[in-house]
Order: sequence, then structure tokens, then C-alpha cells
Amino acid sequence: MSHHLADRTQPAASVTERTAPAEESPETAAAEWWRGAVIYQVYPRSFADGDGDGMGDLPGIRARLPYLADLGVDAVWLSPFYASPQADAGYDVSDYRAIDPIFGTLDDATALIDDAHGLGLRVIVDLVPNHSSDQHVWFRQALDEGPGSEMRDRYHFRPGKGADGELPPNDWESIFGGPAWTRSTDPDGTPGEWYLHLFAPEQPDFNWDSPEVREEFRAVLRFWLDRGVDGFRIDVAHGMVKAPGLPDMGHAEQLKLLGNQQLPFFDQDGVHEIYRDWRRILDSYPGERIGVAEAWTPSEDRTALYLRHDELHQAFNFHYLDTGWDAAALRRVIDSSLDAMRPVAAPTTWVLSNHDVVRHRTRLGEAPGRDRAASLLMLALPGSAYVYQGEELGLPEVTDLPDEVRQDPSFFKDNGQDGMRDGCRVPLPWTREGSSLGFGPGGSWLPQPAAWGELSVEAQTGDPASTLELYRAALRLRREHPALGAGTGVEWLDAPEGVLALRRTAADGSAVVVVANTTGAPVEQDAVPAGSEVLLASRPYEGGPLPADTTVWWRA
Repeated sequence: MSHHLADRTQPAASVTERTAPAEESPETAAAEWWRGAVIYQVYPRSFADGDGDGMGDLPGIRARLPYLADLGVDAVWLSPFYASPQADAGYDVSDYRAIDPIFGTLDDATALIDDAHGLGLRVIVDLVPNHSSDQHVWFRQALDEGPGSEMRDRYHFRPGKGADGELPPNDWESIFGGPAWTRSTDPDGTPGEWYLHLFAPEQPDFNWDSPEVREEFRAVLRFWLDRGVDGFRIDVAHGMVKAPGLPDMGHAEQLKLLGNQQLPFFDQDGVHEIYRDWRRILDSYPGERIGVAEAWTPSEDRTALYLRHDELHQAFNFHYLDTGWDAAALRRVIDSSLDAMRPVAAPTTWVLSNHDVVRHRTRLGEAPGRDRAASLLMLALPGSAYVYQGEELGLPEVTDLPDEVRQDPSFFKDNGQDGMRDGCRVPLPWTREGSSLGFGPGGSWLPQPAAWGELSVEAQTGDPASTLELYRAALRLRREHPALGAGTGVEWLDAPEGVLALRRTAADGSAVVVVANTTGAPVEQDAVPAGSEVLLASRPYEGGPLPADTTVWWRA
């Protein structure tokens, strides 16, 4: 059956407007590049392999930078490439000033940054301040020196409970499953104190009450800023400060990475002092260097606290990512996100996929074209958007990886996460054929589905019906049309159940109307002003009823 946008579910007076978080002058808006930027996440081991060892690397990324410039993104965010034993794919850092040999050298990093800037791309690098690797020189020294060592103050070492200290200091659980504590061995070989790790045992948490830890990360920030990076994505930005005394949680509920509970080790108010300190460093460098928080919080209002004028610039909008393909739910989270950012005059960010979640083509149900419709809606919203590598190709989650090839540490825990993060980390297909579909001269560290050849960059380039060309067109329009990008807020237009209709209007009066049909039935599009021109559609569309699971942009 067909629905009609003319069949209003609300009276005309219910048209509402959500303004953008900040009213900026044209000069300010042009300078603050991050307010409307489209930022592309590169997962280095899976993007492009330059030396043929099956693992992506910095030379591989560097060679593919022209592809990203042509795609139309504004910046590249690189997941960790630092020296690491790779117990958690580089999120266990042993040296924050060195490049892991599997990715290249410091010279490779410098060349990549320089080339990106030459192409008009900014570079954001991951920073992992909540924990280090257990192979970090500080942690190894803390183990060697034993209890009472000043080096142990840089981590969370505690005596155990029980008659012989055989029980963990508290009941906290690791995000990856099991206790968040591992018992160390003293230099004389006897069982010793326990150390805290909210993630894998190979990832001991830093103690941010330590002045040495704080000064070390100030120096790390300056090290990379001096090399030209344009900002930092801060891993577990909500986790560095723990509640005083490390109190028990009092229950044994298994934690999830995507959870939003109030916890004694996440989203503590003390983190904000750290970011005020870091903001002073960022502001001391030219060119608008930024900080981006990966902060899982119980609410958008709590997320907004990370974005006050003297703290960070952006935070990932996980509340949007967590929302299904449902018009009412999407409208609620769009409104609440814009409302939460307004008091701190920060841009809202929108994201559908990343290296920790099931790719949105699969997560949203794999109805034909639904991922494309979701992408086009996201890219029409005010603020900054994040694109995870491969989503512009419409890649699905790989759900049938053999157990023997898996590398996600949570896969090996019997009560941790689902262990499926490898499925969104399979290396990209660049060509239709070849041992790694153009990923590199050799194979790939995770096997690619054979069908991905027809999803490759080569196969999709020049095909107007492809997802790649849809993204290229959307990013070009987003940059060119004054009503899109950071722009103004959204004005909601009345629409029947299951349909989102919104208008975005530029200062010059030009406007774009966006209609997203989240239902499984066609919808008449007669709410769009007469004479409007179709700018872009997530599936072939020349007027008439709007197909199921389809988003269209009109020039109003």
C-alpha cells in the first residue's frame, strides 16, 4: 500500500525547527573546518598494503590518498599505528613516539602527513591514553622494581583481598570479559600485587592521578603536533579517571563496550580537567588542531560536557549510531543530539559505522538499499560526519570468518563481547581480481569474500548506480550547497508514520529538502514544494511515489 505525505499525522502548526548548535559568522564558519567536516576513518592494517606482507601499512595508505581526496572527504583519521605487540590491534601501545614496523617508519608517517596536506586533506591520529601495553617500558620497570616502586604509581597496582591476597582488589570486570585485574609476579617469583586493566590483561590502565602520566601525554601531544597532525581521536576518552578508592560495583553484570551504565571507571568528572589542559596545548598551535572524544556516556547531555569551549571540539555520537532504521527513533535522537550540543556551541557528529561495530549495511537489516538511504540521511544532517573505510563501497559485515583466522581478543573470552569485530575489519577490495583484490601485492591478513570483487573500487568507479558514486556525489553536493554541511539546523516537515521530512535552509535562502522513507512501502512525495529539483537519491528515482527504504535530496 502507498502512504501520502499529504496525509498529515500532525497539524501544520507542528512544523518544528532544530537550530544548529552555534550561530557563526561566515568568516568564523569558514575557519572552523571541523564544524562541518567529513572525516574518513582509515583502519591501517586493512586499508592498503604497500609491501606485500598481507598487512596494511603507511606507504599503502599514502599511495591511496588521491582516492580519498577524489572521494571528497575533508580529513583522514588513522587508527593506531604506534609500536605495539598487537595484542589488541595496536590499541596496546608500547611506544607513543614510534611507528610499529608492520606499518612502516616515522619517516613514512611524516611523508603521509605531508602528502595529505598537499591534497587538501587534514590528518587526525588516534591517541590511546587510558592504558598502555604491558610491554611499555614504564610497566616493565614497575614489575621489575616491585611493590612500593614510584613507577607503580603510574598504573593501578593494588594488594589483593583474601588471606593471601589471592582475590582481586574489587569486583570490576574487563570489557573483554573476566576480572579487570591480573595478579603480577614479584621480582623474587612470588605472587604479588594486582594491576587494573579495563580491557585485555596486556593493556594496563594508567593512573591519571600521577603527574608523570599527565606530563608524558602533554609531551606526546606536542611530538605529533610538531609533525603536523591536525588533531587527535582520543580512545576511551571517558575512561582515564576512576572513582576515588576504586569502589566495588556491587553486581556481576557483564559490561559491554557499547553500554551506557553509570560506572565508577567511566565518565568521571575528573576527565574534564585533563581536556582543559590539552585544549591549551592544541590552541597553542596554528591551523586549528582538534580533539575528538570517543566517549561512551549515559546521555547526550553528558557527552556535551566534553565539548565545552575550553575542552574538546567533537565527540562521537554513539547514540545516533545505536539507533535503528526507524523514523520516530531517528527524529528523537537527531533532536536530542542537536539540543544537547547547543548550550556548548559544539557541532553534532553523525556516524553509522566504525572498527568496533557491525557494518551498518548488515546492522540495519540488509533490506535492499537501506544502507544507502541511511547514509544519505546522515550526510544531510547539520554538523560533522564520519565515514568508516569501505562503507562508501557498501561493504557488508563478514559473518563467516573461520575461527582460526580471528584476531579480536574479545573472541577468545568466553564471557566478553561477541568477538565479531574482525567482521568489519576485513581488508578493502580495490580491484575485481587478484590474490587480495588489489589490497596489496600479496594476500590479506583476514580473508576477503570472493564476491567483494564486484564491490571493489575498480568495479564501482564510473557506475552511476554504485554506492561509491553515490558517496562521491553526496560529498560533492554537501560541500557545494550552502544549506548542507555545518550550515543551519533542521526544520521538520510533517510526514506520515515511518517517514522523515526535513528542510535545511542557507543564509541566502536556498534550501534542501530531505525525505527518508524508512518503511517497506512506497510513499507519495507531494509534500516537497512544486518545482523542486531532485539533487540526489539513494536509489533510481525520477518522481512519483518514494520507494521503500529510500532517501532523496531536493533543491527546494
